[in-house]
Amino acid sequence: MKSVITCDMEGRIETFSKGAEQFFGYHAEEVVGKERVSIFSPGEIVLQNVPVWLEQASKEGEYVTKTKFVRKDGSTFNARIRVTPTFANGKANGQTGYCGVTEAIDEEVEVPIKWTTKLIRVLAITRLPFISAVAMPAFIGGAYAYHYLLNDPAAFNWMYFTLAVIGVILLHLGSNVMNDYFDVKDGTDGANNDYFLQFSGGSRAIELGLITLKGSKRLGLSLIVAATLIGLYLSFETGLTTLFIGLAGLALGYLYTAPPVRLVARKGLGELGIALAFGPLVTAGLVYVMTQQLGLMAFLIGLPVGLLTANILLINEFPDAASDATTGKNHLVVTFGKEKSTYIYLAILLMSFIANLSIVWLLPGINLWLVALSFLSMIAGLLIFGHIRQHYDDRELVISNKNTIALSALTGLLTTVSLILG
Repeated sequence: MKSVITCDMEGRIETFSKGAEQFFGYHAEEVVGKERVSIFSPGEIVLQNVPVWLEQASKEGEYVTKTKFVRKDGSTFNARIRVTPTFANGKANGQTGYCGVTEAIDEEVEVPIKWTTKLIRVLAITRLPFISAVAMPAFIGGAYAYHYLLNDPAAFNWMYFTLAVIGVILLHLGSNVMNDYFDVKDGTDGANNDYFLQFSGGSRAIELGLITLKGSKRLGLSLIVAATLIGLYLSFETGLTTLFIGLAGLALGYLYTAPPVRLVARKGLGELGIALAFGPLVTAGLVYVMTQQLGLMAFLIGLPVGLLTANILLINEFPDAASDATTGKNHLVVTFGKEKSTYIYLAILLMSFIANLSIVWLLPGINLWLVALSFLSMIAGLLIFGHIRQHYDDRELVISNKNTIALSALTGLLTTVSLILG
């Protein structure tokens, strides 16, 4: 007996044979169009081996290996699988997916898990690669305090700066984990099969079995507690304003998906909250910790990169919109639709550009580095917008997902450099 399963390039199951039903314990109607083939493998095997299988199958025409699979009831079995690429529209029109043919075998299969895979597991659970969204405004706040507010560079307290950066990163990671926890608990992730791998739809760590639902809650709260302890220490050293800014950031991050507030369901409040939490609040917090000063510029200096981070959130909502609507996740894309939301992306981009020019105008002297960066960031953003207009409703949008993340990170990094050089 053999199992035959086909999927598209994202791993979404398209066909599921009778043999597959007997092997894995699912009925076809449970998985076709609703699940991805990753549910049949242990999470660490998915992280370590499945991308290699698919890449080799695409390059060589097939890939054959032995592995362990997981049934619906959680039990495992040993199997041989042959993966081949599929071309639903003919080879001339490119690959459209994969076909996996599985046979159960009697021999025991051990799949060694590398230490690097265990590290990637941690990165996946916390979505650590996205820390640039909070690290960059922290660096911007530090650069502004160092170059514009402190008369003596020796007055820059590197210990406070390091602790503050670690604190906002821990708070960000804790919020990420708690957002995943609430999205799984309220059924949002379970209803979503249209996400782009690594860019939308959450981390999928719970779905892959990398961590349990209860474990994600414990981890998320532990990270938030660690960030809070750092915040309390810095508040004791620098003043209660540090604590109030930190609590505001915590509230926006935690309540993004947490009931009963659930900002993501409030027709734009989620995106607004992210723009504030990943921009002005971080820069203001860093400036206050370093100088015990708090003026308008401390907030404004973080607004451009905060708005660009809001655009990351916005574009990641496009593939998730249909499923998010079924669970009441009424963000901007659900509220206005994909076509109109492309212009919301443009509006946020323009606001970021205007905020950058306002900073240039308000800073003492003319920072030509910041002027050049403002126009370069705007031009790059307009190129991304053009691609979004062409592909807002198809798989090619993932290129704009990647480029929007890169635009935010590079703009934040170069803003830091511009403030120092200026």
